[in-house]
Amino acid sequence: MTLKDLGWDKAWAELFAPYAERGLVPARVSRETKINYTAILADGDEPDVVLAGKVWHDAECDADLPSVGDWVAVDLGGDDEDCVIRGRLPRRTCFSRKMPGKTSEEQVIAANVDVVLVVTDAGSDYNLRRMERYFTLIERSGARPVVLVNKADLFPAEQNEEAAAAIRELCPAARVHVTSAAEGEGLGVVRKILRKGITLTVVGSSGVGKSTLINQMLGEDFLWTGEVNEVTGRGRHTTTGRELVVLPGGGMLVDNPGMREIQMWTDEQTLRESFADVEAIASACRFHDCRHQKDAGCAIIAAVEAGTLDPLRLENFLNLETEIGELLHRMKKRQMTIERRFKRDHRVKARNHADRIDLEHDERPNS
Repeated sequence: MTLKDLGWDKAWAELFAPYAERGLVPARVSRETKINYTAILADGDEPDVVLAGKVWHDAECDADLPSVGDWVAVDLGGDDEDCVIRGRLPRRTCFSRKMPGKTSEEQVIAANVDVVLVVTDAGSDYNLRRMERYFTLIERSGARPVVLVNKADLFPAEQNEEAAAAIRELCPAARVHVTSAAEGEGLGVVRKILRKGITLTVVGSSGVGKSTLINQMLGEDFLWTGEVNEVTGRGRHTTTGRELVVLPGGGMLVDNPGMREIQMWTDEQTLRESFADVEAIASACRFHDCRHQKDAGCAIIAAVEAGTLDPLRLENFLNLETEIGELLHRMKKRQMTIERRFKRDHRVKARNHADRIDLEHDERPNS
């Protein structure tokens, strides 16, 4: 194995030059836990590594800390010493979501990925509204979208093709394929994407066949795939942690646990670009601040009534717009809290410094 197999190139080497001068070596984060990381070195070795205190303190939020897929600068240390991450290179792409719960924190799903592969099926998991959320996040990440309508062996061919066609219409930029990971059908399209240096992250709900897909790519049962619940049609348990897997035939996969929540981590501009059709209709509204509900002269409502705009797509657009607005509001409040805390700490330090100067002056013997 070489660094090039892991996606290393001249541009990465230029960014790493200052770290190389310090005797550090490049590595790519392949696994993360609550207490440490695992990173792949140029020789293929995967040591456990710990985070330097300075890197942790310099991070403004958890999303700035190393994540699976990141390139990091590692101090190999000596005998009986921990390998230590001394720095993280800037990310080219970053697929992330808002952390689940009532928070304004970003959760990085995978860093420096070239393709985000969304796995779904034409049955109980099929949900165009969820796909819209995925496409919005993928567009912001900078990666390319690919969708697999998996488990084709469980549903009629017509149902599979209808689901694939609807997803293509939703995002023309996405490559959509019907596959059956369990039967090994249609997976050639994934193998064509993966080549040396290309990183692909696999996302989707639990039980749609992500782990089975990766097992097919590896040619072995690398990841445990649980039996399927006959009532829900979903896997009882599959992947439990994110992991970067180097494939024998070239390329890398980042596997992810099933996502119950696809909460937005994006901006208003990206949202509007993802819903360009809705925006085009909205431009004909009588009032520029139209809320697209009961406003007079609303082109959006007219389009819904005329049947040229899916009301469910409009509802999802409005929900996402509200969700992003709430996220930005929470982020602003958090930033204001941080600034107030900083100013308070600064005042306390200044006052303590002044008190110390006064005390030293009082204790100074009279000249």
